Amino acid sequence: MQWTTAKIRQSFLDFFKARGHEIVPSASIIPRGDATLLFTNAGMVPFKDYFLGIRTPTSKRVADSQKCLRISGKHNDLEAVGRDTYHHTFFEMLGNWSFGDYYKEAAIPWHWELITKVWKIPADRLWATIYTNDDEAEAVWKKIPDLLPGRILRFEKENFWEMGDTGPCGPCSEIHFDRGEGACKGATHPGLKCAVNVEGCERFIELGNLVFIQYNRDAAGKLTPLPMKHVDTGSGLERIAAAIQSLETGELLGNYDVDLFQTIIKSVERVTGELGNGARYGQNEEFDISFRAIADHARTMSFLAAEGLTPGNSDREYVMRRIIRRAARHGRYLGIHTAFLAQVQKGVIEAMSDAYPELRAEAKKIAEVVTNEEARFGETLDRGLELIDAERKRLKETGGRTLAGDVAFKLYDTYGFPLDLTQDVLRSEGIDVDVAGFERLMDEQRERARAARKDDMAAPEIQLAAGTSSRFVGYHEYERDAQIIAASGKDGDSVAVVVAETPFYPEGGGQVGDRGVIEAESGALLEVVDTRKSEGSIVHVGRLLRGEIGEFEKGRRVHLKVDRERRDASMRNHSATHILHYALRDVLGKGVHQAGSLVDPNRLRFDFHHQGAISEGDLQTIEEEINARVRENATVRMDEMAYDDAIKAGALAFFGDKYGDVVRVIRMGDFSVELCGGTHVDATGQIGMFKLEAESGIAAGVRRVEALTGQGALEAVRKREKILEEIGHYLGARDAQALDRLEKLVAREKELEKKLRALEQKLASGEVSGAGSDENVVVANGVKIVTRKVGGIEARSLREIVDKMRQKHGSCIAVVGSDLGDKVALVVAVTPDLAGKHKAGDIIKEIAPIVGGTGGGRPDFAQAGGKDPSKLDEALAHVATLVS
Repeated sequence: MQWTTAKIRQSFLDFFKARGHEIVPSASIIPRGDATLLFTNAGMVPFKDYFLGIRTPTSKRVADSQKCLRISGKHNDLEAVGRDTYHHTFFEMLGNWSFGDYYKEAAIPWHWELITKVWKIPADRLWATIYTNDDEAEAVWKKIPDLLPGRILRFEKENFWEMGDTGPCGPCSEIHFDRGEGACKGATHPGLKCAVNVEGCERFIELGNLVFIQYNRDAAGKLTPLPMKHVDTGSGLERIAAAIQSLETGELLGNYDVDLFQTIIKSVERVTGELGNGARYGQNEEFDISFRAIADHARTMSFLAAEGLTPGNSDREYVMRRIIRRAARHGRYLGIHTAFLAQVQKGVIEAMSDAYPELRAEAKKIAEVVTNEEARFGETLDRGLELIDAERKRLKETGGRTLAGDVAFKLYDTYGFPLDLTQDVLRSEGIDVDVAGFERLMDEQRERARAARKDDMAAPEIQLAAGTSSRFVGYHEYERDAQIIAASGKDGDSVAVVVAETPFYPEGGGQVGDRGVIEAESGALLEVVDTRKSEGSIVHVGRLLRGEIGEFEKGRRVHLKVDRERRDASMRNHSATHILHYALRDVLGKGVHQAGSLVDPNRLRFDFHHQGAISEGDLQTIEEEINARVRENATVRMDEMAYDDAIKAGALAFFGDKYGDVVRVIRMGDFSVELCGGTHVDATGQIGMFKLEAESGIAAGVRRVEALTGQGALEAVRKREKILEEIGHYLGARDAQALDRLEKLVAREKELEKKLRALEQKLASGEVSGAGSDENVVVANGVKIVTRKVGGIEARSLREIVDKMRQKHGSCIAVVGSDLGDKVALVVAVTPDLAGKHKAGDIIKEIAPIVGGTGGGRPDFAQAGGKDPSKLDEALAHVATLVS
C-alpha cells in the first residue's frame, strides 16, 4: 500500500511546511488552562487564544496533526462508535492555520492542490460548499480549472462556523468526496435523497473544512468585522485515509478498514484467538461492532492514560472509566472473560507510536491503569451481563420493550453498571430503560442517606389512628382554622401536631417544609420549625413559645399561620428550578435530566445528569434565557389530571415527587410542563431576578447548579459591587483601571517572589552574609549533632541548608531553625546510617512543642512550624538532650 495513514499525515505536514508553515506538535488531549472544555474536541482548541487576541502566535502560519476526543457535551459520538464504520471518540485532525496572514485566495487553491495533486483524489469525485452569501469564496472556487461546473453548493448553517454564542466566527468552505453509489444507504429522513450535507448520507463525506474567521459576534448577535482575518482548516485523518485507500484498492473502505485501525483490530483478533471465541473481523456484523468499539476505545484510553489520567467518578476520570468498561463489555461479546485491553494497547502502540512517542514511553503505565480498572469492573461484569441477558429474554417472551427501573438500579448499585452503559447494552435490541423509575430509586437511596445524616430537631413519636390522614390546602392559603387529630410532646420538649387540613407545606420534591406558628384558642403559641410527611399525614414539628403543652391536645381547635415571607421566597426558588430545568435542556440538550434539588427561602440547588462542566458561554446563555422568561411574566397554571394523560401531554416527571393516579401539572407559559406537588408563583415575573452562583460536578455524570432569586439575587449583586468598590478603594482606582492596577500588582508580586526566592537560596548556601549564626556542633552518645539558627528564611529553603550540612559533616543529625518574626520554621535531617535509631520524625515531634508548634515526617527528614521564636534556641539545644 503506497498511502499508509502515517504517510498521509506526513505528506500533509510536508505540504504546508513547503508553504511557509511552522510544524507544531499536537497539544494535549486534556486542555490546559481551559475550564470550558473537558477535552480537546477540535483542532482549533489550542489556538483559541490567538483568535481572541489573548496571545500572539510564534508564527503567522502553523500546521499540525491534533489529537482530539469527542465524548461529552455538544460533540458526543460515543453511542454511534462501533455501530457504523466512521464514528470515533478519539481522532486526529490535520490542520493548517493562518493568523492574520493569507486568506481565501490562498487557502482554497492549496487545499484543492493537496487533495487532487498530492493525494491524487479525482476532481470529478469532489464537490465544494460555501456559505450562502460568500461570493468571495465562490469567486476563488470558480478559478479552480478542474472543479466541474455546478459543483459549488451554497448552505447556511452547515457553512458558518462559530466558536460559541459570542466571539470570533465566520463562513466556511468544505470539500466533499463522492464515495460512489455503493456507499449510499439512504438518508436519515424518508423522502430525502443522498446528497452533499444530507443527514445520514454515507456517500458524500467531508474531506476538508476551511473556516474563514472574519467577524466577532456580540451578545446581541451583531457581527462586526475583525481587524485581522484568520484561516482555520481541518481534515479528519481517518476519513482522508479511507478515501485514498479506497481509491488505491478499488474497494469501498470505511475508517476502520484503513491500515492504522487494521493493525489495532488484528491485535484484538489475536486476543480472541487466545482467550475468546476465535472471531475474525468481517465475518459477523455483530462481532464487527465489538471489534470496532474496542479498537476505537483502545486508542482513547491509551492516549488518556499516557497523559496521566486515571479512571474515577468525576468529569474526565469518569469518561475514562466509562470507555474502559464499555470496551471490557464488548470483549465479553467476543468470548473474552479476562482482562485483555493491555494486549490491544500493544496494537495502538505499533500503529501510532512513531507519530506519538509518548505511547511507547508510557506503555507500562498505560497497561497498569487500564488493567486495574478492567479487573476491578470484571469482577461484576459477567454477573451484570447475566442479569441483563435474563431480563432481555424475559422481555422477549412477554413482548416488553422497557427494562424496569429497579433492575437498572440493581445493575448500578450492585454491579457498578452506570445507567448509560445499561442503555448502551440494550440499545441494539430496541429496549428502553425506565429512567424515571431508576431515578426514583436513586432518590430514595439519597433520602435514606440524608435521613441518616440529619441532626436537626427530631419529631417526637406520634401515634396516628388507623385511617388518619391530613390534607395540604396551602396552595393559595397561608392561614387556616383546624382541629388537632393527633399530638405528641411534653413541656420543654419538641412538639408534634397533626391537623385534618393544613396550609403548611411538608418537605418534599426538594422544597423545604414551611415554618410559622400554631395558636390555641387559649392564646398558647407553638412555633413550627419544620413540616414533614409521615404515613399519609402532615406533621408540624415545633417548640412551645407560651402556654402549656396540654392546650395542643387532640380535639382542640387551633389557628395555623404560615410564615408568608419565607414561603414566598421558597416559591420563587421552586418556580425558578422549573425554568432552570427547561433552560438547561434547551441549551445543553434533551439528555439533561434532573437528579435532585433543594429549594429553601435563601437559595436553590439543582442537580442534573450531564457529562462535563458547562462552559462559561453556556452558563451565560442559560442565565439570560431564564431571566428572559422571568421578564416575560408568563402565567403559571396548575392543573390536576391522570398521570398517563399528563405524560402523554409532554409533562416531565420532576425529581423527588411520588406520583399517584392523579397528578398536579405545572405549566409555565409555553415552555415548561412539569409534574410537581410543590408551591409556585402565579406568574414568572414574581421571581424578580435569577442569578447563577455556582456550577460544579458532584458525582460521575452529575452536575450541580446553585442560584438565587428575588431579593437574595439582588443582595448578592450588591454585595459583589461593594467588594469591588472596596477593592477599588484600596487600589486607588475604579472599574477597568482597578483591574489594570491589580494585574500590575500581581505581576510585581510574582517578580518580587522570584527575587526573594533567589535571595533565600543564596542565604541558604551561605553566599550572602547575615544568614544567621554559625553552626553549633556537639556530640552526644557518640552521635554528632549539628544545629543552626537562621533568620528570615522560609521553610522551603531550609531543606537546602540541612542537605549541605549533612554533606559537610557526614554521619550526623542536622537541625535548622528559622526565626520568621512571628513564627518559626524547623527542619531535621538524619543521615541514613543513623535513621534507624534516631528518627527525624520522632525528634521533630519532641522539639516542635517547645516553640508552640507541631510537625512530623520520615525517619530521614521532618519539618515543623511554631508560633514562639523566643524558644527557638531552647528547641535546638534540646536535640542533644534527646539523643543523650
